[in-house]
Amino acid sequence: MPYTPAPHETRPSSEELRRRIPGWGADLDPADRPAVPREWSEPHDTGAHWPFPPRQPELSPRERSIEHEQLPPVFGTSVPLKGVSGSIRRYAYARYSEGRAAHWLLLILGDRVDAIGSHVRSFATLRPDNPITETGVLSEFRRHGFASRFRMRRADRSHAWLDPIIVAGPWVLAGAAVLAVGRRLLRRAPG
Repeated sequence: MPYTPAPHETRPSSEELRRRIPGWGADLDPADRPAVPREWSEPHDTGAHWPFPPRQPELSPRERSIEHEQLPPVFGTSVPLKGVSGSIRRYAYARYSEGRAAHWLLLILGDRVDAIGSHVRSFATLRPDNPITETGVLSEFRRHGFASRFRMRRADRSHAWLDPIIVAGPWVLAGAAVLAVGRRLLRRAPG
């Protein structure tokens, strides 16, 4: 929950906490704390001049974890959720806690679906994605990239062999699919 100056729920007493949690309150005595002279003397005077910060208007429904009661006063809206990837991300936020692996795996899946959708949409434009120039593969030959993979101690050396597969693999599969569909259409065409 965002900070508010109003008192929150009632807190258990020190005696109850000492009884429940072994070692709780070990630093209550100022003599045991080395930072006492520099500590904030009045914790209730925060300097805030509002009971609650002004809220950014929520123009469209925003995703938020199920742990949080409300959105913070200011939140990002640079990339609103859309399409299938947005549905996957909304489901991740609505169904799973941030502490669950399923939450993060669904967010990664949503990101991959969005990336594939962006690649497919680029083919409908006048300037489709160019995997040769946009991945930096040409710098491997111009800037001694290939030689640096064997001479230096690089952290990515153990998985460098995967790079061409990850970058070129989807393009090769897409080309093979287009070729297979084209062959079928040519075989079915009359005459």
